[in-house]
Amino acid sequence: MDAPGDPVALCRSADLAEGGRAVSFDVVYGGQSCRAFAVRFEGAVHAYLNRCSHVAMELDFKPDHFFDDTGQWLLCATHGAVYRPDSGECMGGPCRGGLVKIEISERDGVVHWHTAWNLKPLVF
Repeated sequence: MDAPGDPVALCRSADLAEGGRAVSFDVVYGGQSCRAFAVRFEGAVHAYLNRCSHVAMELDFKPDHFFDDTGQWLLCATHGAVYRPDSGECMGGPCRGGLVKIEISERDGVVHWHTAWNLKPLVF
């Protein structure tokens, strides 16, 4: 696996509660601007493009809400695809593969996402 790219500060660690509300952010992925999100699950922070693998639509049923009622699964509100929060792997429903994972790190109370060859910050 390639080393993470440049870190981009996203939020304070305290902004991500276990199985709770996500922090959304904008990226350029493969030349297209799109939304991404970070969540905390089992103590660790994970980030993904906000794009269902079934149909390229955003997953959240209302802004920054991706977990099902149990706080154990990421859920596509439109078609019911279910993903593992720690890997983005499809676990049920009409998904075609997993979510696109974004490298993320947490240090000194700050969460950072990392750029890659095909993933850059959205600059206005």
